[in-house]
Amino acid sequence: MSKQGFEVVGVSSQGQELDDVNKEEGIPVISIEMTRTIAPLKDLKSLWDFYKLCKKENPVIVHSHTPKAGIVGMLGAKLAGVPIRLHTVAGLPLMEAKGAKRKILDFVEKLTYLSATKVYPNSKGLYDFILQNKFVDKKKLKIIGNGSSNGINTSFFSPKQVCKEEQIQLKKELQILDDDFVFVFVGRLVSDKGINELVTAFSKLSKEKGNIKLLLVGPFESDLNPLENETLNKIDNNRNIISVGFQKDVRPYFAIANVLTFPSYREGFPNVVMQAGAMGLPSIVSNINGCNEIIEEGINGIIIPVKNSTVIYNAMQRMMEDEDFYKKLKANAREMIMARYEQSLVWNVLLEEYNTLLKEKGYAI
Repeated sequence: MSKQGFEVVGVSSQGQELDDVNKEEGIPVISIEMTRTIAPLKDLKSLWDFYKLCKKENPVIVHSHTPKAGIVGMLGAKLAGVPIRLHTVAGLPLMEAKGAKRKILDFVEKLTYLSATKVYPNSKGLYDFILQNKFVDKKKLKIIGNGSSNGINTSFFSPKQVCKEEQIQLKKELQILDDDFVFVFVGRLVSDKGINELVTAFSKLSKEKGNIKLLLVGPFESDLNPLENETLNKIDNNRNIISVGFQKDVRPYFAIANVLTFPSYREGFPNVVMQAGAMGLPSIVSNINGCNEIIEEGINGIIIPVKNSTVIYNAMQRMMEDEDFYKKLKANAREMIMARYEQSLVWNVLLEEYNTLLKEKGYAI
């Protein structure tokens, strides 16, 4: 039972992340296998398993995140008679889909929202996109606070959390010199994140300037949306590109970097951009929903068009060469995140939303 009087159960596919939630959050967890791809037979089994779980646990609220958990959670909860069914939209893969796949994903999205009692896009851009595509009636939609699914713990993501000695040691291990200007990307290394364009832009810049590094923090995914072979070759053969794979704690990598480069094609409300800002980094981000709400052009970062390596190159070059501009962005970065997205603020607004919905359904609080 939480301090607010809620008994919380976490449900997800089996894996280390689910075990970590159990240990770190101190809540019981239950694994239900859910694929990330379109797999009708497996999806039906997931739906049946979740329906049975709802019948057993008899929850008052089911709150789902991610498209697959959304359709399984919302439809399963509706069939089981769960009174309050909430779905947070934190990114839509269908934005990049075409043809028959897009039609299937559109249908699933509409069915998810139809099954939910409330839908929470975690950015203004997603809110507008959902309405434009007529996925659901406006009365079901609401943005929590200023956006974001969970806010950010700015005490945890703070430059003070990574001591100078740790930074020196990490730079030594990665062969980064003190006068190197370091661009960092954090996330899955896939095409939809703009990695092909980022690597192309950096490769050009690194031929012109010797004291720069590109730090890639995240796993390669060869099964879903893989990188182009040319990009993989550039990563392997450019000594100024450093790929460190998945890292559970990304704070040390932010601490040794100068700028976050995040040229993603689509996002909901990217935690990475908030994390970087809280660590005091300005960002280069795509002009897409979420990113263009966290970053204000010329204030705490640079906003660029998607899928354009030339504008990435220009933005990276400006960050390096215009010292006054860079210092201004850096000075604003952390303060702007703390003022709008501090985690406790988001949690309090979400708790207030839960309590309001419970009152509407006649539950005593």
